[in-house]
Amino acid sequence: MVLGTTSGAGKSWLTTALCRYYSNQGLKVAPFKAQNMSNNARVVSGPAGVMGEIGSAQYFQALAARAEPEVRMNPLLLKPEADTHSQVVLMGQVSAELTAMPWRGRSEKVWPQIAAALDALRAENDVVVIEGAGSPAEINLHASDIVNMRVARHADARCLLVTDIDRGGAFAHLYGTWALLPEDERALVHGFVLNKFRGDASLLAPAPQMLQDLTGVPTVATIPMQWRHGLPEEDGVFDDRTLSAGAVHTTVAVIAYPRISNLDEFQPLKNVPGVRLIWARSPADLAGLKPTDWVVLPGSKSTAADLAWLRAQGLDQAIAHHAGQGGTVLGVCGGLQMLGEALIDTAGIDGNAPGLGLLPLVTTFEVAKTVQRTQAQFGAVLGAWAALAGVSATGYEIHHGQTAQHPAMAAKGDVAREVIPGIAWQNPAGNVLGVYLHGLFEDAAVLHALFGAQAPTLDSVFDGLAGFLSTSFTPGVLDALVAP
Repeated sequence: MVLGTTSGAGKSWLTTALCRYYSNQGLKVAPFKAQNMSNNARVVSGPAGVMGEIGSAQYFQALAARAEPEVRMNPLLLKPEADTHSQVVLMGQVSAELTAMPWRGRSEKVWPQIAAALDALRAENDVVVIEGAGSPAEINLHASDIVNMRVARHADARCLLVTDIDRGGAFAHLYGTWALLPEDERALVHGFVLNKFRGDASLLAPAPQMLQDLTGVPTVATIPMQWRHGLPEEDGVFDDRTLSAGAVHTTVAVIAYPRISNLDEFQPLKNVPGVRLIWARSPADLAGLKPTDWVVLPGSKSTAADLAWLRAQGLDQAIAHHAGQGGTVLGVCGGLQMLGEALIDTAGIDGNAPGLGLLPLVTTFEVAKTVQRTQAQFGAVLGAWAALAGVSATGYEIHHGQTAQHPAMAAKGDVAREVIPGIAWQNPAGNVLGVYLHGLFEDAAVLHALFGAQAPTLDSVFDGLAGFLSTSFTPGVLDALVAP
């Protein structure tokens, strides 16, 4: 099990790398995270063939393990809809009952299904690599814990505790986390990991030995800083230092509203030569864009609220100006809904709002949620997106909204071009495109059509991570962690 001293310490990265490392040893491997809080989700197989949602990190960890992603790998997913409210997804399906329930009351109700999912994965695999959440030393939450040490105790897991040394205070973080654990839980910690180290590792001495003298736990790895490891960021935005090298021919400005979702799907663009990927939070971030540069409205877990935020920043006018100059605009899922004329919500799902009016569409929110993998072929796409004409794309859909032509505008002849039935539309000028299909840029055919290039394959990324572990860990430690 991989625990962390804080969020962002490197748990997801290390778990993914361990999944590929052990898979490369010929072992049957599966990832597991009892509870994840993220609006980055993927569509995977569930019980009885019903598709469900899990956190993106566990999806990529499953691919690293060469396993079919499925809902047992992340039985509980919390998708924040506001600062104090999250939609609860249990075993891949939205649960209105759990969503309405207080957090502490919820934990005991869901623990049996979490434990059953973990036990089943353990029975079916040689190795299960478990990821914790946040820190196991949040003592205010320890009694209701269902994701850190309760899972570790249940599985009698051999735990690694990872910290971000680049933030400073790494040894205090490690010692303090260990010290706040009960004695029986301390015994499960088999090694400390220093992540994101820059400099001469010999200068760390004598701190690792001093820490071991205090705790009995060895520091088993010092992992160098990696700016461009190739994995999507699970919980945060990308760093400018990860930009692709080479002369920039296209800037892609992604609108970073507060409840952005599925931001990980843009990771492949970071690896395309000549593409500069930036976050846009104000009109100034869009100033100076060329018509061939993109403005992207990504997915949102609260479309109406994020649309209100966008207007408050003045970004609505900046986006309209870019589109009016013939600039390239893409809306994905919630972003597609924003590009239309109106959001209609009679079911109390998201909220009513006027749209940006760049596509003559209207979206109606429904209680039933579309959760499915989708393969579709673009029809006759025109203008800036013409390269997609005839391209088959594979991705996934996660949305409550259902979008259609605005009837009054259609009656007057103002009709959006439906380039994939029920999934994608563009304006008559051809510069604005809206799609429900997530994962477009993870499709090699789409990347090649748009840029004549392709990003590194995920397999090459996973193998690179596993190779990195081999040179960072004390010899023999990784094999000893899974020895009978």
